[in-house]
Amino acid sequence: WSQLATDIVISKYFRKAGIRGDKNVGERSVRDVVHRIAHTIRVAGDRFGGYFASKAEADAFEAELSFLLVNQYGAFNSPVWFNCGLFHEYGITGSGGNWAWDSSQPKASNVIETKNAYERPQCSACFIQSVQDDLMAMYDLIKSEARLFKYGSGTGSNFSNIRGKQEKLSGGGTSSGLMSFLEVFDRAAGATKSGGTTRRAAKMVCLDMDHPEIQDFINWKVREERKAQALIAQGYPSDFNGEAYHTVSGQNSNNSIRVTDEFMRAVEAGGKWQTIMRTTGEVCETLDAKSLWRQLAEAAWGCADPGVQYDSTINRWHTCPNSGKINASNPCSEYMFLDDTACNLSSVNLTKFLVDTTTEDGKSTLSFDVEGYRHACRVFFVAQEILVDLSSYPTKNIAKNSHDYRPLGLGYANLGSMLMQMGVAYDSDEGRAIAAALTAIMCGHAYKASAEMAASKGTFVGFAKNREPMLRVMNLHREAAYAINRDACPGDLYKAACEDWDLAVKLGEQHGYRNAQATVLAPTGTIGLLMDCDTTGVEPDFALVKFKKL
Repeated sequence: WSQLATDIVISKYFRKAGIRGDKNVGERSVRDVVHRIAHTIRVAGDRFGGYFASKAEADAFEAELSFLLVNQYGAFNSPVWFNCGLFHEYGITGSGGNWAWDSSQPKASNVIETKNAYERPQCSACFIQSVQDDLMAMYDLIKSEARLFKYGSGTGSNFSNIRGKQEKLSGGGTSSGLMSFLEVFDRAAGATKSGGTTRRAAKMVCLDMDHPEIQDFINWKVREERKAQALIAQGYPSDFNGEAYHTVSGQNSNNSIRVTDEFMRAVEAGGKWQTIMRTTGEVCETLDAKSLWRQLAEAAWGCADPGVQYDSTINRWHTCPNSGKINASNPCSEYMFLDDTACNLSSVNLTKFLVDTTTEDGKSTLSFDVEGYRHACRVFFVAQEILVDLSSYPTKNIAKNSHDYRPLGLGYANLGSMLMQMGVAYDSDEGRAIAAALTAIMCGHAYKASAEMAASKGTFVGFAKNREPMLRVMNLHREAAYAINRDACPGDLYKAACEDWDLAVKLGEQHGYRNAQATVLAPTGTIGLLMDCDTTGVEPDFALVKFKKL
């Protein structure tokens, strides 16, 4: 491991003190941390049943997961490193208050409040929470956000249900409006560091394009940026933790606008766009669609916010539309699913699967180990599936939905580095085809594993209600795999992508799926450093020399 990767483990993930038997112990090596996680997951897999056919298989699973972690082939999201195994290995408890599935009564919809923090650890990094137009419900949301931040996770919500400042209150008077509450949420997030002292709170705020306060929301952060710049010009420090940025609002969340096909057609046609009152359904304002789009673009240019989420496209690829609409995402937008759900992530390191081979004429070439990649994806995916019911969650609804839908987020990192080592330009047809094939193999193989687990463990609870739309989306994925540019893609990668999706669809039709969602492409910030990745997630290298400041 590099010094940086080792420093990450020591500063962020080591448990400095604990108890094993009658001895006080602390973690002193990467081996200690990896054992804590891999052994805890293996024991949980035994406890829940149906994951391992024998003790020998369970032993092999633990050994292989340990190998992949310690050799930087992959990594779980930070909450797993922060929280998993602290109770099981060291007897650390912490305070209770989270909610978890009661596996002792598997036939009942039984969610229980946890007695301590770590017996049922919070292992998911990504949460999406619903928002109601009710004062007490909004403050309950602040409380559950704080609990998520405390254990190293992030959360996103769509705030479009909250009435605008143009609307009346039921008891008389006019609402203070959406933006006033967003400032309260912003300050609450700013007061909380995720996972102790080494992570900022991670928060996403989404808003539909037809909300009465959409223009104020679009321009919120760019206005605040101008205030901060004015303070910096007067001599205040320009650091994002400095007084200038601390003084202004909106600095503790990513913001995104939910854009529909209907709105985009209005932009193209130069048409009008109407905002809608949340309480009455009446038209609030009629705006010029193209002007609104221009405001959004200029705000994003000015301060990188808000982002855009294409609502209609997202919901066309939704595996569970009969259970509800996708309204929002997690802070980094890789996870999009139903409200009040959670997703645990892991990422595999693509460069670890490059194999240097020498041809008969003595030339050295790099090829990709497809079978090794598939196997690593499978091991991590099974581990993540086990974590679903071992884990706890901040609310009853999220605990129940996590059990009922079991969404997972297997992903990869280091794509840019891998392409550079292969001598392939990132911005090229070949680069895009390789990325598409590797993503298709990962996703198809994960759903194949999900269907195989469904044959043994049963489908996720919500599958029966969503069988037809989920199989439709699976076929969309298979069609996309076959549509990869064959002229630009290495033949073995194209063949593997198509094979995995053929099997994923075939087995899903036979057995259903254990998980409503299987893969995401996360930024892999901290865990990218942990794996000594030169590039994170799907991004290219943005500089040859980089500085990381915690």
